[in-house]
Amino acid sequence: MRVLVIGAAGQLGSEVCNALRDNHEIFSATRHEADITDLSQVLTLVRQIKPEAIVNTAAYTDVDGCESNREMAFHVNAVGARNVAIAAREAGAKLVHISTDYIFDGRKDGPYVEYDPPHPLSIYGWSKLVGEQTVREQNPRSFILRVAWLYSSRRKNFVKTMLKLAKEREEIRVVSDQRGTPTFVGDVAHQIKSLIETDYYGLYHCTSQGSCTRYEFALAIFKCAGYEAEDGPSSVHLVPKTQDLRPITIKPVTSAEFPTPAKRPANSVLENFMLKVQGLDIMPHWEESLSAQIRRIREAIEE
Repeated sequence: MRVLVIGAAGQLGSEVCNALRDNHEIFSATRHEADITDLSQVLTLVRQIKPEAIVNTAAYTDVDGCESNREMAFHVNAVGARNVAIAAREAGAKLVHISTDYIFDGRKDGPYVEYDPPHPLSIYGWSKLVGEQTVREQNPRSFILRVAWLYSSRRKNFVKTMLKLAKEREEIRVVSDQRGTPTFVGDVAHQIKSLIETDYYGLYHCTSQGSCTRYEFALAIFKCAGYEAEDGPSSVHLVPKTQDLRPITIKPVTSAEFPTPAKRPANSVLENFMLKVQGLDIMPHWEESLSAQIRRIREAIEE
C-alpha cells in the first residue's frame, strides 16, 4: 500500500514511518513539505503521490500556546485537518487522523469511551474536537484516533522532562490530581498499522492499558531508570542504584499549586472500547512499554 505520512518529522509521525516501512511504500512529508493549512499545497502533494492511505500526525500541540494563539490553533487543528480529509477523499485514500483526550473535561468517574459526550476545557481541546468533526464530514473512510500522554525518545515529553530535571534539581514537584494513561508512540504506530490494513473506519480511543496520576508516572519513570524509593511524610526520596545518578525528592502537588494557562482535565483515562469490541486492540500495559523504552530515552538525553 502507498502511504503518505504527514508530519513525519514529529514524535508520532517518525514512529509511524518506522512501523509501516517493512510492509508498505512510505512517502513522508514534514511541515515544510506539506503545510496542512494550505489546501492547494496538500492537494498538489496528494495528486503527485496518489496514496492509498494518508496518516496525518501534523498538529499544533502546544496546549498552553493555543490559549494565546486561538486562530492558529483552529487554523492547524481544524482547518488543516479538513484540508487533509478533502485531499484524501479526492484521492480515494483511507485517512488516519490523530485527536486527543483533551476533548473531555475530566469530570467523569472512570475511563472515557468513544460515545461519551465531549466537553473540552481548553482552546487546544476545542480545536481538536472541531478537527474530528470536519474529518468525519469530509471523508467517511477515516480512522480517528484519540491518544493521550504520548512519550518517546524524540521531542519534548513528560518522560524526557523528568529525567532531565533529575540532573538539574534536588526536588521535583509533580501534580498528583491528574490521571491518565502514559502511551509510547511506537505502540500507537503499530496500532495504526493494524488498522489501516482493515476497512473498520470510525472513532477509536488508542492508549495503553491501565492508568496512573502524573505523580505515579514520575515515580515509575525513576524506578525504571534505576532509583529506589524511600517514603517520606509528604514526598518520596529516591536513591540511585548507580553512581551516574544522584538522589532526588519527588513531591506531590495539586494542579492549583502548578497553574498553567490552559486547564487540564483531571481524568484523561481513555478506554479502547471500540478497538476491544472488534478484537483489534493490541495496545500493551503502560508499565510494560515504559520499562522497555526507558534505556532508549535515557540514551537520547545523553546525546
